[in-house]
Amino acid sequence: MSTELKKPLELYSASTPNGQKATVFLEELKQIYPAFDYHVNEIDIQKNEQKEEWFLKINPNGRIPALVDPNRGDHAVWESAAILLYLEKHYDPDHKFSFGDSADEDNFRSEILQWMFFVHGGIGPMQGQAVFFSKYAPEQIPYAIKRYQDETKRLYSVLDTRLRNRDYLVGPGRGKYSIADANALPWVFWSPFAGIDHVEIPTGVKAWLDRNLEREPTMRGLKVGPNTSSDMIEQIKKYGALPPSTK
Repeated sequence: MSTELKKPLELYSASTPNGQKATVFLEELKQIYPAFDYHVNEIDIQKNEQKEEWFLKINPNGRIPALVDPNRGDHAVWESAAILLYLEKHYDPDHKFSFGDSADEDNFRSEILQWMFFVHGGIGPMQGQAVFFSKYAPEQIPYAIKRYQDETKRLYSVLDTRLRNRDYLVGPGRGKYSIADANALPWVFWSPFAGIDHVEIPTGVKAWLDRNLEREPTMRGLKVGPNTSSDMIEQIKKYGALPPSTK
């Protein structure tokens, strides 16, 4: 490993798409590098634990996930995409989930950043608003629900232009699994919470989603945490929609 792992990394998170970006990739790392390990500190966002003083010392923005690395002076990393990039740099020395620095691979590293920023600045915020206005807003505002659902679908169509004839987002040929895929997967998986069932997802994106859900580390990563409903995850994987009781 590029950083010697003397102690498990400490993840502060919850079972949300952004939180699951981290746990999906952490589980992928564990699968490849047996010495790698991490510990999850579950944050109850319903009780606003992420706004408590002790947590704000880790992430002054008061959001999950956040990572503390005891092997590098308790260095704290926040923002989900930044966490993935940090983990790739320090704990993926063989570039199993990224690409090297050679001239031949440099463009692929650029593409990873492009697709990660596309999700981080586009799909995540728009789909998050679709979830809020359709499920948690104090009043139903049809215009807001439609606006954010439509924009999420548009962004999925952009994703589809990339995935229509590929297995993964980045890499030569049909691509290889990378942190760009781990960064996008949880948002697409949880699209039913935004009122977009999997049958509404473009065919290229749906095939990519199904392919990712066959990865054992990915499924483990989605289920990490004591407050995660494994049954609901399995139902969404099977039916592509929320159970009737949660709609």
